[in-house]
Formats: sequence, structure tokens, C-alpha cells
Amino acid sequence: MKKKHLLLFLLLLPLSSVRAQMVAVNTDVLMDVLQIPNMGVEIVVGERSVAGLHAFGGYRPWGKDVRVLGLQPEYRYFFSGRPMNSFFVGLGLLASSYDITWAGKVYDGNAFGGGMTFGYVLPLTHRLNLDFHAGFGAIYYRQKEYFEGDFYDQDYSTGGLLRPNATGYTLLPTRIGVSLSYILK
Repeated sequence: MKKKHLLLFLLLLPLSSVRAQMVAVNTDVLMDVLQIPNMGVEIVVGERSVAGLHAFGGYRPWGKDVRVLGLQPEYRYFFSGRPMNSFFVGLGLLASSYDITWAGKVYDGNAFGGGMTFGYVLPLTHRLNLDFHAGFGAIYYRQKEYFEGDFYDQDYSTGGLLRPNATGYTLLPTRIGVSLSYILK
């Protein structure tokens, strides 16, 4: 019983020194132009660092045969000594599900990976920032890849389940964009 109380005390101890944190919400303007709704949240976790989570998803943007859904957690370190201001470098992860038809070929699968992001945050007002960023990383994908009109359901099923026919790693841009951020507090 005493071990449970000690564990509870150790878990609650960091909460005793919690102060108001700077929190911002953002949207990637380039993804908005591509008609892929997205939203991000960032919270200051240190004197020079920010942790964030960006979510995006789209169905048939610009009438194209595309479905995409993804999450991108990220940690950013700011060189200016102030979070959400000036140059930064970040480490991020990516998890995505997609179904894209491009030039007569269908790509339907999932991707997971991680990489680095570099960027600059330009303060516009006391609460409004413009965030320019570009990231690159290694991505693992597992997908069904076939030409439109193929009989994929018959050719690649095992026991009634469709199986992926393409897996591997590739180097890709993980996040490129311009975000508009609003600082809540």
C-alpha cells in the first residue's frame, strides 16, 4: 500500500511547479491551398523548446482521386533563446494513411517515419506568427500498388484478405510549408 502512495506522490510531484505555458494553434497555409484541412497545436516545454502535434486529412482535393490522413508530432529547438521566434531545428515523426491515384497508377497504404525540420518563425503581431519550415526524413511504406483497371482483388488476395505488394524505405520531404500560428496564452 505504501508503494502505491509513493508512486502517486512521485507522479504528482512535477505538477506542483507547473506554470502557465505558451500555447499556439496553427494551420499550414500551403495545405489549405491544396484543399487538405489541417490543424496543429504547439506548447512551450522549455526555455528554448516547443512540442507540437499537427493533424491533416483530405478527400478529393481539387477533384483529384486522393484520400490522405496523417499525424505529425514534432519537437523544435529555437536558437534565439525564445520559443516560437526566429530560427529552429526540429525532430519529427510521421504516420499517414493514403489512397492516391496518380497517372493511372493506384497507391493505397500506410507510411511511418521520422526526420528533421528546419525553419524560421516570423512574429507578425504579439499573438500572430508566420512559420516557414521544411523537413526531410526516412519513410517506411507498406502499400498496395497497381494500375487502374487491374484485378487487384483477385491477384493479391490471400484467404480473402488483400495483401500489400510494395514495401520499403525511401527518403522524402516530411513537412514543407508556411504556417499561420495564433498564440492563445
